[in-house]
Amino acid sequence: MEIQESDLWVPVGSGGDRLYIRRLQGSVNGEAVLMVHGVMANGRIFYTDSGKGLAPFLARAGFDVYVADLRGRGRSTPKIDRQARHGQTEIIREDIPALFEAIRRERGEVPVHCLAHSWGGVHMTSSLLWQPALIERVKSCVWFGSKRSIRVFNLNKLFEVDLLWNRIARWVIRRYGYLPATRMRLGADDETDRSHYQSMQWAKPLPWVDDDGFNYANAARRHPLPPTLYFAAQNDPCRGHPHDVARFRDECAAPLGVVHRLGRATGHRHDYDHVSLLTHPDAPDDHFPLVLDWLAGRYETVAERR
Repeated sequence: MEIQESDLWVPVGSGGDRLYIRRLQGSVNGEAVLMVHGVMANGRIFYTDSGKGLAPFLARAGFDVYVADLRGRGRSTPKIDRQARHGQTEIIREDIPALFEAIRRERGEVPVHCLAHSWGGVHMTSSLLWQPALIERVKSCVWFGSKRSIRVFNLNKLFEVDLLWNRIARWVIRRYGYLPATRMRLGADDETDRSHYQSMQWAKPLPWVDDDGFNYANAARRHPLPPTLYFAAQNDPCRGHPHDVARFRDECAAPLGVVHRLGRATGHRHDYDHVSLLTHPDAPDDHFPLVLDWLAGRYETVAERR
């Protein structure tokens, strides 16, 4: 199927910020899919210029795919620097609702499937709970390696989270005014001081509460979330450990939430890690078909594998 590609720009906030959306349209009337990346990343986790990745895979299956770059990341403008003051609160309460509105302008009042990688699943879930009217517009969700708090304890967690993310990154931010993750080769994009600090606090085993006291876990019990598939990678020791992914599922309290571990022990070709679950060359033939089943509402075909 031929894919029609186009660029969309979405104004947010009051300072001239614009979000970038890469639209990959497989069918004029295809169901809409919104994809959001995690921290130190951008929408490129979902696609390449050569047509690889989950976004082109879904477009070739007939979906109308919208891949977002969150504020200051990817092709969104302006880029993050020491002047940037926005954090994850703005992503949750302004950016993601603006992305839904952009799809509404393009397609009208159509249902939307939400897909996200890593912390993007936390951002999107939080946005649905902050503005529960959005839940009515969401048909289903698929999160790849998304966890909220990190409760596992191992050497990777001690180095990557406790030392690098919680200590060294804060020292770097005090020096530069933001986290230059690309320069440090920590990720594909940079983070603001505030977005780093807020995500660092949420990753602790503490209640899921925003700076102003809004409790997302309580909101999840009041506003049932859409059917959600939580992929966890077998070889992901701390950034999306299967146990932490399962805890996030439980915290979200979705009436239908399935955790599916991607590894040889659960019938897959590889023990995937936090990135390769989206980027491995075998993913389109291995577990991407499960995404198609979930989006089609064939929930019973995706087994719980923890």
